Amino acid sequence: MGRPDTIAVEDFLRPPERSRATISPDGTRLAYLAPWRGRMNVWVEDLDDDRAEPRCVTADDVRSVPEYHWTADPRWMLYTQDDGGDENWHLYRVDLDTPDAPAVDLTPWPRVRVLALELAARRPGVAVVRLTGRTSTAIELCEIDIGTGELTVVSGDVPGASSVHRVGDGSVLVERLTAGGDRELSRTTPGSDELHPITTFPGADHPVAVFPFVVTPDGTGAWIGSHRDDDGDTDRVRLVRLDLETGAEAEVDSHPTLDLDSRALAFPSLPAPLIRDRATGELLGVRYLGERQVVRALDPHFAEVLPRLEALSDGDLGSVSSDRDGRRWVVSFSHDREPGVTHLYDHTTGTSRVLFRPDSHIDPGRLAPVTPVTITARDGLALPCYLTLPVGVDPHGLPLVLLVHGGPWTRDAWGSDRAVQILADRGYAVLQVNFRGSTGFGRAHMQAALGELAGKMHDDLLDAVDWAVEQGYADPDRVGIFGGSYGGYAALVGISFTPDRFAAAVEYVGISNLVTFLDTVPEYAKPGLGPNWFRYAGDPGDPHQAADLLARSPLSRVDAIRTPLMVAQGANDTRVVQAESDQLVQALRARDVDVDYLVFDDEGHMFSSPENLTVMFRSAERFLARHLGGLVHDG
Repeated sequence: MGRPDTIAVEDFLRPPERSRATISPDGTRLAYLAPWRGRMNVWVEDLDDDRAEPRCVTADDVRSVPEYHWTADPRWMLYTQDDGGDENWHLYRVDLDTPDAPAVDLTPWPRVRVLALELAARRPGVAVVRLTGRTSTAIELCEIDIGTGELTVVSGDVPGASSVHRVGDGSVLVERLTAGGDRELSRTTPGSDELHPITTFPGADHPVAVFPFVVTPDGTGAWIGSHRDDDGDTDRVRLVRLDLETGAEAEVDSHPTLDLDSRALAFPSLPAPLIRDRATGELLGVRYLGERQVVRALDPHFAEVLPRLEALSDGDLGSVSSDRDGRRWVVSFSHDREPGVTHLYDHTTGTSRVLFRPDSHIDPGRLAPVTPVTITARDGLALPCYLTLPVGVDPHGLPLVLLVHGGPWTRDAWGSDRAVQILADRGYAVLQVNFRGSTGFGRAHMQAALGELAGKMHDDLLDAVDWAVEQGYADPDRVGIFGGSYGGYAALVGISFTPDRFAAAVEYVGISNLVTFLDTVPEYAKPGLGPNWFRYAGDPGDPHQAADLLARSPLSRVDAIRTPLMVAQGANDTRVVQAESDQLVQALRARDVDVDYLVFDDEGHMFSSPENLTVMFRSAERFLARHLGGLVHDG
């Protein structure tokens, strides 16, 4: 059987027919994201009346709505949106009872950025938000009356605060960084701003944040991910209950070999590790993630429901929502070839039905399976990886694309990735490497990256490529590297530190100079740099560390770059500003190095527009075909 024709980039990047479905608290309606004027908007439909037409309840024809939230009041729905990718997220309210009423901006300040939103089960009608930019770069904790829009500041500017949390008795939890880069948790007393220390978390264990961190419904504790146990420390992240008076930790649940699934820390659209009761906020289950996901039930009723849900698909359980009674459930699944298929399950009757398939226009049989593999680095560290081989092609001597994840404090996981599938469809073997520093594989794996940017972290990528060559999958003369954000930095390290190893590189929103990157991090985020970038890479405020940061920066080795390079950048990126790409491209063009440069004026760090994504991937398709010999769709 010959290889089938390629699938058009536009088909891979077409907005899903529906996605991100959740059931209303009373179990009568379904909300989901679906296209309206070419952008994803929120739609609502009646689950029990087939004659009722779904209706679009938001109206954004500029940028897709990224997320929405049912509230306890069936009249109100909330959603967030930014402006052109600037990540200044505003919180909007929609009136479901008045279809023609415009959405109301509940955070109507020009530079405001909603950092987190909580709708507590025991406080209906109130949205608790962490935000910055309302009056300054300080992180504030505020309550918003959803019906009236009235905002109350619970906690204003706390010097050095990296996070704040509301406790039911009116007190506030404040997380601040110590001089040594650890995370100190303190608590105010009701009616007072005086802080009383509770505990300190080692910054090296929590480079980005203590995650998860969920205040228990009774307000006396918090469910957190922790490396500590009764015997000292453990390599794996387990779920504990932190006593907010004493700081004592008591285990709630743990897995003998897996970490809690922490991907939602970097990508909030992914399922949270804690599955909670909609009516009470209590724990129902916990997600762990290794090669595949493991969900453990912590509630007797959910223990009955969970196997019924998991039996609906051979994928990993994705989003989960139920009505207040835990009777009707809407669930989706992560899958390598058929992602996002969404089901309605009724636990009373035991019946279920498929609600929708997001990408019904693509035959799952045309997509490539994603296979977990473990590769051993040169120093013996096990590297959990994912290998994707093109369908209908002899898997020997293929052009290979090394696809590097961002962060670096996140991870690759089994499932569907449109970049992976586009590349595999063009005939490339695709290798994703959870190099040292990736989270989710234990403390030792993460902390093996300390001081190793452009060092052992890069060696891990090279060792993975060598493995693919030794196994016969990859042609050593046709290896490319592709990544965004930290992955973009890794791609640039690849062609500047080891210029003979890669035949082509594609990077988007990548870091070219670690010193200038750290200097331009948004002001509200700078207090949080200590446990991650400063600890793992270096503090540019120290001259010796600044010199080392520069030495580990691709820009310092720009004269060694001769590999063909494609760069894509969002002009509104506040995490990795456009100057990071500009300075690199200017230096390369001054030396007549082959570099393609795309700048999108209406994008930030996370590209959203289907049109822009199509331009980027079409350009990458042609670029990689020119230098690695893959296919180009000719439709």
